[in-house]
Amino acid sequence: MTTCFSTSYRDARERFLAAAAARNVAVDTRVLPDVAGLDGETLATDIARVGPPDAKRLLVLTSATHGVEGFCGSGAQIALLNDDVLPALLDKLGVALLFVHAINPYGFSHLSRTTEGNVDLNRNSVDFSAPLQRNPGYAELHEVLIPSSWPPDKANVDAIRDYIDTRGQWAYQEAVTTGQYTHADGMFYGGSEPAWSTRTMRDVLADYGETCAAIGWIDFHTGLGPSGFGAKICVGDLPRARRWWGADVTSPLDGTSIAANVAGPLLDVLAQTCPQASNAAMAIEYGTVPLTDMLDMLRADVWLRRHPDAPDALKADIRRQIRAAFYIDDDVWRGMVVGQARAAVLQAIYGLSRES
Repeated sequence: MTTCFSTSYRDARERFLAAAAARNVAVDTRVLPDVAGLDGETLATDIARVGPPDAKRLLVLTSATHGVEGFCGSGAQIALLNDDVLPALLDKLGVALLFVHAINPYGFSHLSRTTEGNVDLNRNSVDFSAPLQRNPGYAELHEVLIPSSWPPDKANVDAIRDYIDTRGQWAYQEAVTTGQYTHADGMFYGGSEPAWSTRTMRDVLADYGETCAAIGWIDFHTGLGPSGFGAKICVGDLPRARRWWGADVTSPLDGTSIAANVAGPLLDVLAQTCPQASNAAMAIEYGTVPLTDMLDMLRADVWLRRHPDAPDALKADIRRQIRAAFYIDDDVWRGMVVGQARAAVLQAIYGLSRES
């Protein structure tokens, strides 16, 4: 199982391409133009389709929507691509799997949550011609969240603690993570236009899903909740999602989810792009470290973008800590990722097979 997980984006891409080649599956590669990886490597989103060529039911599996979270999602995708049982089941039930590896290759390679433009893809699928959601809570916190130096000094640590003590941790999480469109150099920035990754995902769904009658989507994430537990979070058709994946599917719309109700999640692209298909989409959010520690690493991520001339040793240390906040380098945790991913995929395959 450990051979499914990688040490870098470059390593993950090589493993994914090797797994596809072993299955004799063609790979459709979409290269991110004019931007290189952390080690100068080509950055790309790679797509592999497995299952009957004429299948009208499609299950999409995406990794690295939030860049550095791709270590988890890529490992799950490679494990599933190597699964010897799935091809026969897909043929029997008339369902195809579409692996979309590293939809945000920049963030994956550079150990960042966001894209080359500091855009959070789960805040980017909005109508930019309409008034954008306002987040006064974030505006109030922005200068405190991104301190002048890293690590933060005592005054900054105390200011964050005072906010949480006064308003509550949920208020802090909601203000910081809901998304904002006013501070391009800040956290959870939704952008000013669709990012390359969002446009690419739309193109992929149009290319592979336009003839499908039913489409499911599982997007792999990390960072929230108890370590190793995969929380199921739906932002679309909740009744259908619960029919496929069970009563423990949660939604930020009704307050049952560990995630805030964000504007413009990438999963919205499915209904926008393939309106002809019945659909259900969810994120699996695997827990890693406590919430405040995770958010501190995202603060460090933005600080590092603001300070490209920071000492190399400090850059490397920040990136190491960011990776550790979103990927637990432990066989038990990895086993929980793969086991829950496989169960969710099987549930979705059977759910899709029952769609008319």
